[in-house]
Amino acid sequence: MPDALTAKGRATRARIVEGAAEVLREQGVADTTLDDIRGRTGTSKSQLFHYFPEGKDQLLLAVAQFEADRVLADQQPHLGCLDSWESWQQWRDVVVERYELQGDHCPLGSLFMQVGRSRPGARAIVTELMRQWQQQLADGMRALRANGLVSSDLDVDRTAAALLAGVQGGVAIMMSTGDSTHLKAALDTGIAHLRATAGEPERT
Repeated sequence: MPDALTAKGRATRARIVEGAAEVLREQGVADTTLDDIRGRTGTSKSQLFHYFPEGKDQLLLAVAQFEADRVLADQQPHLGCLDSWESWQQWRDVVVERYELQGDHCPLGSLFMQVGRSRPGARAIVTELMRQWQQQLADGMRALRANGLVSSDLDVDRTAAALLAGVQGGVAIMMSTGDSTHLKAALDTGIAHLRATAGEPERT
């Protein structure tokens, strides 16, 4: 991609990425061609390669970043304001709903299988997604602590890491089985643990 884009250029690139994401979600990575993406986004071959001179893999990485951003955006506004038990429950429900609607097809996972998880660009996208997700969970736990809702001794960073690991494990099992039971259990147990640190009764 050129080092500097005009506002129009940035908008065009964003439109291509968003359109490509739609096609990839509908058809899958393996069955999608650049011609499919050009047809959906109304771009010429020269225009597509102007923004993605390295071709399909570069475009797939851009779509992967778009999908990673969506993972967090779909959890808002709840993920950004986890300062009460009500907000944590709302966040839990949004996460379950998101992944139940997604079903057994993970656009982000499919993209990384295509471009290779070990590629520096792909690894950086995953690393940053998990860092931001864990950070927002930790910030929510700090907000609970500031409000006296959890123990002042709670290790928020380690607890946030454990909760995120539970979510990811639950999602992986759900994608294999079609059953969200494990995802719900990971979320409910994680929130129950937070409540228990301050002597809060578990929700039934």
